[in-house]
Amino acid sequence: MNRVLIVDDQAPVIRVLRLGLESAGYEVATAANGKQALERIAEQEPDFLVTDIDMPEMTGQELCQEITSSYPDRRFPIVVLTSRTEREHREWTADMSLLSFMEKPVSIRRLVAHIGECSSSGAGADRE
Repeated sequence: MNRVLIVDDQAPVIRVLRLGLESAGYEVATAANGKQALERIAEQEPDFLVTDIDMPEMTGQELCQEITSSYPDRRFPIVVLTSRTEREHREWTADMSLLSFMEKPVSIRRLVAHIGECSSSGAGADRE
């Protein structure tokens, strides 16, 4: 798993995640919203996706649902990385098999470890 797509509408978040993941040896692409993310997925076929929930134009939840319906045969782990911790935001991730939920702020070390675990197990099983 070498290609990671980061989807977040906050440039500082993207910058920190990108630097940390590139330092860990990952190839990183970014998108500022769900619509851009769908374009990047079609162009670059990431191995792993990190997305926020609250974004303009298309939420992280809508993005994940679109990925599931548009790419039924190409499944890759997705981490929903968000400061939204309400129960409703966790419940929908439990229904999607390759999704895991991590709260912001998250350490780069922890995110890199999670991506490594997913690549070795083939799933996004870390449900906090």
